[in-house]
Amino acid sequence: MHKTLTRFALPLGVAGLAVAAYWAARKPASSHPPDSAPGRTARQTWFGDYVVGGRSVTIAAEPEPLFAIWRDPSQLSRFMRHVQSVEAAEDGTWRWVLRGPAEAEVTLLTRIVTERASELIAWRSVEGSEIEAEGKVMFRKAPAGRGTVVEAVIAYQPPGGTMGHWMAKAFGTDPARLGRHELKRLKMLMETGEIATASPPAQKGH
Repeated sequence: MHKTLTRFALPLGVAGLAVAAYWAARKPASSHPPDSAPGRTARQTWFGDYVVGGRSVTIAAEPEPLFAIWRDPSQLSRFMRHVQSVEAAEDGTWRWVLRGPAEAEVTLLTRIVTERASELIAWRSVEGSEIEAEGKVMFRKAPAGRGTVVEAVIAYQPPGGTMGHWMAKAFGTDPARLGRHELKRLKMLMETGEIATASPPAQKGH
């Protein structure tokens, strides 16, 4: 049995991802429009040995293509900056190769545990994974025909416990923190067809 379920004896895993990262379910403050990841953010908290975090963003697209891009492992590295590759195996597992601190590679092995077309996809790490993690992405129609609210929630056990978590934050590779940036990149990709990157400053005299 998966360690998460053994430890907490909860059929939904990590208390239903800490009630779907309760913070992500809260409505945004009136001063922040729900059209960017910073505007609709979940805070990060601990549940036992696990960090639970969530983010949400409104994207001007229908749920179907948004669900499709999350369901296709070959598409994920397009907007997940620290994901080097994701490959689906014949046994149904996905093998993620993540770029960690100092360009170290970390392998995450997951399996989809719940799926509802254009509504929800949830996964959980399996034996052999270097990281204990589980997460889900939900898709719902945004008010006033403004597109789709995409909400991502992840729970993971940092390598090395608390110290590993803070080291990950220092190096900018904390999954709960990265959710904000990855959803912003997905928004750019779906709405403009490309992801904007900072250009190096022009050199004088050339």
